[in-house]
Formats: sequence, C-alpha cells, structure tokens
Amino acid sequence: MKKVMVLTIVMIMAVFSIVACGKKAATPKAGSADAASMLTFLPKTLNGVVLVDLHRALITEAVDKAIKDEKNAAKYQEFVDKTGIDPQKDLFFVAVGIAGDIEQKKQEAAAVINLKYNKETLLAKLKEEEKGLSEEVYSGITIYGGVETGKNQSASGAFLDESNIVIGSPQAVKNVIDVYQKKAENVLKNPEMAAVIKTVNKDAIFWTAFAFPPEAMKKLAEQNPMAKNLENIKALTIFFDYKNNGMQAEIKAAGGDEKQNKETAEMLTGLKSMGGMIAAQEPSFGELLDKIVVTSGADFVKISADIPDELIQKLKDAAQKKVESMAKPKEEPKEEVKKEQEK
Repeated sequence: MKKVMVLTIVMIMAVFSIVACGKKAATPKAGSADAASMLTFLPKTLNGVVLVDLHRALITEAVDKAIKDEKNAAKYQEFVDKTGIDPQKDLFFVAVGIAGDIEQKKQEAAAVINLKYNKETLLAKLKEEEKGLSEEVYSGITIYGGVETGKNQSASGAFLDESNIVIGSPQAVKNVIDVYQKKAENVLKNPEMAAVIKTVNKDAIFWTAFAFPPEAMKKLAEQNPMAKNLENIKALTIFFDYKNNGMQAEIKAAGGDEKQNKETAEMLTGLKSMGGMIAAQEPSFGELLDKIVVTSGADFVKISADIPDELIQKLKDAAQKKVESMAKPKEEPKEEVKKEQEK
C-alpha cells in the first residue's frame, strides 16, 4: 500500500512537470500588460530599458485636461478618426529596449506597444503616408520598413499579434521577433540588467534602467575630465510617478564608494544652491528647489522629489507668464523719451 501511494505521488508530479514544461508564457493581451510581461519582449543583449504605463499616464488629471483643451481636442479627434485608436482607451503599455554602449553615436532601439488596434486600418494609413514602404517576411512575420526618420536612418515595424506591435531600427525589430518567437532569450536573462531592473520602482508610470560596462564609463571619463565622477557608475535608474495628488521622481546612480558618492552629492547640492538666484525672482522655482533632496550612501547617489499638484500649477502659471511676456511686443518709448534719446 505504501509503495502504491509513493508511485501515485511520483506519477502526479511527473504529469505536472510535463504540463509545466510544455506551457509557454502567453503574451499580454491589450489591457492586461504590466512591466513584467512587457519585459519578456525585449532582447537579452540590451544595455537599457524604458517602460511607460501609457494608460495611467493618459488618464491623469493633467493629461486629460490637456487633451480636452480646445487647442488640442481637434487634433486628438483627428488622430482617432485616422487610426481608429483612441489613446486614452486603447493604448496601455510601451516597452523600449536600447542596445549599444553609451559612447556609440548609433544605437539599436525598438519599442513594443500593447494596444487595441485594427491591423487593416493602421496598415492602410501607413501605406498612404509612406509611398516607399518596403515589405520583408522574417520568421513568418512581415516587417514593414523604409520609413525615413532623418539623419540617413530608417525605421521598421511589425504586427506581432492582435495586441502588440513593434517599431524601431530594422535589426532591433528582428531581435524582438526572435524573442517573441522564443528563438532568443529576453532581457531578464541578462544578469547585469536583471540586477538593475530589480532595484527600480516598476509600479511607476515611467521608469528606466541602464547598466553601464566599466570600460565604457572609463572611456567616457577619459574623454571628458568633467565626467571623472561618473567613471565608477555601474547603473542608472529613473522613475516618475503620480499619486496622492502629486508627482514623485527619483534619479539613482549606483556604484562608486562612500567617499566618491558623498563628493558627488555635495557637488549636486552646490548646483542646487546656485538656483537661488532664479528663485529670488520666481518664488515657485524656489519652492521646487526645496522639494529636491540629494542623498548618498556606500554605493549610490540619489536625487528625489515629491512635488504636490499646487506647486506644479504654480510652475505652469509662472512658465506661461514668462512665455507671454517674451511674446509681447515691446512698447514704443514715449515722445519725451524719444527726444531725450535723440539728444
């Protein structure tokens, strides 16, 4: 009886293991994507990633207000009519992968967008706008290329499935297709990138993570003496979020030692103090400076801020007044002043 029980347990475990091995991770459907699922589209060979929760970003009060503003409403509706996509309702997530050392002028990049869309509508619009559009079948997926982006560079794109499309440099698009078809590993299999991604706030509306090869940072420091403090940086993470009636932001550089990081933090604090001259003329800018906090530790330097809605509005109003004053034509000097100037 005991042997039968053991054999039964072994058989059950075997069945579960076969099912688990045969089951492939499903790609996210429109609206079900999150940061973790979008990262599975991006190649292992990347140096950096950028993730944006488009849905959360587009329904924030500030963005919603801007979209409905009379200056933007017509253009927004025109986009909806042409593409069949209502950004606030149909766009959900975008994941950008970047490959190439930081000193390289040309880098490979691709963006995977999770959205609701109609392929025929988008393709018809694309062919209408881009007369020289090329087509190439790669691993069973059609890549549409030849879209000029300037500086002798072109972009390509492909419809991965009913909920995800990829846009980017030609080779980067092919790399994403390889990962999508499980022919190549994703960025989470890159130990350096996975370690950096683990430290960032992945629930934020916008976040980015970069891993820097030591030799690349050393070369950068040698080329620019002002960048000497950057030589020991191994990684950089940034996030922006909006909650509790305010915006939260953080920039964190990892690497170096406690002394180096303290020196860098002191330098950044000094730069912040220099803004006091502007703050004297514009109080809201002074309030912003007070919200910025610079800290350092044994292996990091961090700049963070928590900016309430009231201050954001003050900054917007101040910027608007500045723009209006710059656009306003200068008044002609009065007749008495003119005569005095002529003398």
